[in-house]
Amino acid sequence: MTEYNQQEIELQAAAYRRLQKHLMQDRTDVQNIDMMNLAGFCRNCLSRWYQEAAADRGIEIGKMEARELFYGMTMDEWKANYQTEATGAQQDAFTVAFEENVNKP
Repeated sequence: MTEYNQQEIELQAAAYRRLQKHLMQDRTDVQNIDMMNLAGFCRNCLSRWYQEAAADRGIEIGKMEARELFYGMTMDEWKANYQTEATGAQQDAFTVAFEENVNKP
């Protein structure tokens, strides 16, 4: 495992916060399904990675709690305010992207 000095940790944390702001404030129009289909990750993945990082440090955070921490709101609030209905083509592409990126063997 790579050891990071304090400055690297702070810069990485700042970059993470900027990515979070970009996704949660600047580009709420970008749908999670499109992110997953194009990039292989989405906001939910970022919240899961946060949860996994916490678990690695002995901190228990549930799935929904991690999502609320990342989103700054509940999933129900996010869906009501920003999520649009996915097309059949988006859903088909998501099935493939999810299998390739989340359900890796």
